[in-house]
Amino acid sequence: MKSLRTNCMVLLLACLSPLPALAVGAIAVDDDQSLSEPAYGFSVRQPNRQTAERVALNYCRQNGDNCRAVVWFETCGAYAASARHYGYGWGATKSKATSDALKMCGSNSCKVVVAECER
Repeated sequence: MKSLRTNCMVLLLACLSPLPALAVGAIAVDDDQSLSEPAYGFSVRQPNRQTAERVALNYCRQNGDNCRAVVWFETCGAYAASARHYGYGWGATKSKATSDALKMCGSNSCKVVVAECER
């Protein structure tokens, strides 16, 4: 009987545990001041953080030489840029990610370049 209770408790805890992320996304940027606009790359629906960052970096390197992954996300991510500034954000909603990206960008001329959600 004790074993049955233990097994039921383990099963209950497993059911209540958060589900693993189904996919991961990332954003990479090259904010080299000699570029007319910051180069960027993004990825979504990747199996893990490393793959998401690698895919984003590969896209970014098509237009920039000094790309770096700046953010990865399991829910929503956004990237905003102007000719001289950029910002990124993440959060539970596209609205939150976009708002944070624009705030970090810090210029009235910043525009959202990409905003994606995994779910």
